[in-house]
This record gives sequence, structure tokens and C-alpha cells, in this order.
Amino acid sequence: MKKKKRKLNMKRISCLVIFLLCCLIIICLFSGKDEKVENNNLDIKEKKDKVYTLKLIMAGDALINDYLYTDAYRQGNNQEYNFKPYLRLIKDKVKDNDLAYYNQETIIGGKNLGLSSYPAFNSPEEIGDAMIDTGFNIVSLATNHTLDRGKQAVLNSREYWNKQENIISVGSYSSFEEKTVIESKIYEKNGIKYAILNYTYGTNGIPVPSGEDYLVNVWDVGSNYEKYKEKVISDINNLRGKVDVLMVAMHWGTEYTHKETEIQRKTADFLAEHGVDIIIGTHPHVIEPVKWINNTLVFYSLGNFISSQTSSSCTNYKCSIGLLSSLTITKTINDDGEEIKIDNINNDLIYTYHNDYHDYLVIPFSNSEIKNYLNNYEEIYKEYSKIIASDDERIKTVSLVN
Repeated sequence: MKKKKRKLNMKRISCLVIFLLCCLIIICLFSGKDEKVENNNLDIKEKKDKVYTLKLIMAGDALINDYLYTDAYRQGNNQEYNFKPYLRLIKDKVKDNDLAYYNQETIIGGKNLGLSSYPAFNSPEEIGDAMIDTGFNIVSLATNHTLDRGKQAVLNSREYWNKQENIISVGSYSSFEEKTVIESKIYEKNGIKYAILNYTYGTNGIPVPSGEDYLVNVWDVGSNYEKYKEKVISDINNLRGKVDVLMVAMHWGTEYTHKETEIQRKTADFLAEHGVDIIIGTHPHVIEPVKWINNTLVFYSLGNFISSQTSSSCTNYKCSIGLLSSLTITKTINDDGEEIKIDNINNDLIYTYHNDYHDYLVIPFSNSEIKNYLNNYEEIYKEYSKIIASDDERIKTVSLVN
């Protein structure tokens, strides 16, 4: 009886061992599958595209004459110059972007130098304060009025802009060293690297002091076009391979003309050929077309942003209508490399209102407030939206408010 019992126990032990071995094999098989699934999921995650986006908005000329700064002083209770109330309706629109550009048409030489109007402008520091408060963080300084009040105004301007944190200011400098440092800078936001250059066609006949070309970047697009071209190529080549997006702000064209000139087209073609991604045009004081040249987006003129021009050339609101243009830059990285795309191009018409040269206000046509400040806003919208109308579906005009 004892022998039989031992044989029975041995059978049970053998069955148990076999069962445990089977369980172990099954566990190993399933754990291997889980590991493979996990590894496959990891591979999928690694292969997923990395996408970065950057939103840019652009405005035209801040042209500050005596009407504007006199009323701004009244806004500040005759104690300071306060331009901020003029910009209240665009503040949210501007601050919704990562980058916000405008052109400081009249130099900020400051009050201590003595403010002045046409034909030799000098503006108070407070206009810069108001633009920064509104959300602008890129400013071009090379205009035909940069030398209106001489070298000291340029030095004062640079001193003002150099004090501002996180503001990019280009086109006019206090030394060659400063020019070299600023124009070599690569900026990065949201994973996208960018840079900006700035040139003006001239300085209203005021000669740049000998040996002090750093005071303003001139690209004479007249008889000296070819001479200056080589310097521009050098500037572009210094940046092109280091950035995802290269912008050039051009102060060019013919004043009060809605059609771009032949020299503007020639210059735009040249910049496009050398790899510039976005060309931002100012100076004509009126809006001009927005066009693509191959992969280069050209805003020939954004018009005035805020001004109080009374020229006979400014009939039918043309100097009071500008553009607030925006776009999205997208950078995609995958196994095939990097791709940069510019899209969501929207052009919002804006109007600078004043009540007998008081209470200025910049109003987008997409804001319902426009009805209260411009009686024939629908007709004006139709007229000026035609100027930037494009067969290219990528370029859009922001709809009129309902």
C-alpha cells in the first residue's frame, strides 16, 4: 500500500511541474508581445511629426506730426504725451500674436531735442511707449526721415530703443559695432528661428555723414542700385542659413500711389531670388497689393498705421486707411527633414479717425465700432479691399463687420 501511494504522489508532482512550466511559457510569450507592442508604440511616437507655429502681425507707418502730438499732450492732461487711448481698439488684436511689427516713420529723438513736424520730424518717446504697450515688439527705424534732426536724434532714438526689453529695433544704429551685433542676431520663438533686416531708399536728400553709414541703412534703389545690392546680398547671406524665416522691411515706392512701382517689383524679385521669406513694405502712406513671388510673400505697402496727414494727395481717406496684416508661420520636422510654411494670410483694413484733429482712434473695419466713426464705411471698405484683392486664395481680406 505504501508503494502505490508513493507512485501516486510522484504522478501528481510531475503534473504540477508540467503545469507550472506551461504557465511560465505562456507568461513569457505574452510578456514578449506586450514588450513588442510597447516598442511599436514608441516607434510610432518617435516618427510623429513635430510641429511649431508662430503668429506674426504687421502695421505700417507711425507718422507723428504736430496735430497728433499736440492732442496726445491734451490726452495726458497737459503733463505728458499719452498716445495709448488712440490704440485701444487694436490692442487685443495685436497681443494675440507672438510677433508684432510696425514702422516708426518719424524718429523718436525725444522731447529734450525739441519736437517738430513736417518737413523735419522729431517725435516724443511716449509714442514708442504706446506702441509697446499695445503689443508691438519689432520696429523698423530706417526711413526717409531718419536723419531729419541729425545724428543726435539717431543717438537719442537708439538710447530709447536699447532700454526696451524684448523689443527688436533695426535699421538705424549708434555705431558700427552696434549695427554688426544687432544685424547678426538670430531670434527664436516657439521653436522657430527668425531674423529681420531693414533698408530705406534714401533720406530726403540729407547726406549720411561720411564714415557714419551705421546711422541709417540706405539702399539707394535709383542710380546707385547696383552699388548697394552687393551689401544687401552680404547681409542676407550672413543670416539665411541660420534661420527658418528671414524678413526684410523695405522703405520704398512712390508716395500716395496704390500700385507698386517697377523698381519695387525689381527689388522684390531680387530679394525673393536670394531667399527672403517675407518682405514688409512701407513709405507710400497708402496701401498697395499683397502678392506672392514664388515662395516669398510681399506686402508692397501697409500704408499709414496712425497719422494725421493733411496733404492734398490724401483725398478720400486714402492716407487714413492702412493694413493690419497677419499670418502664421509653421515649421514641421519629420523623417524627411524640415518644412516651413506661411499661411493664414489675413489683411484687416484699418481707419485712423479724428474729430477736428482731436481724439484720434485707430479702428479695424472688422470691429463694430467702425460704424460709429465712418458713415460710409461700407463703400470705403469695398474700394480699398480691391487694392489688395488677389486671385491667390492664400491671400485674404478680413470681412467687413456685420
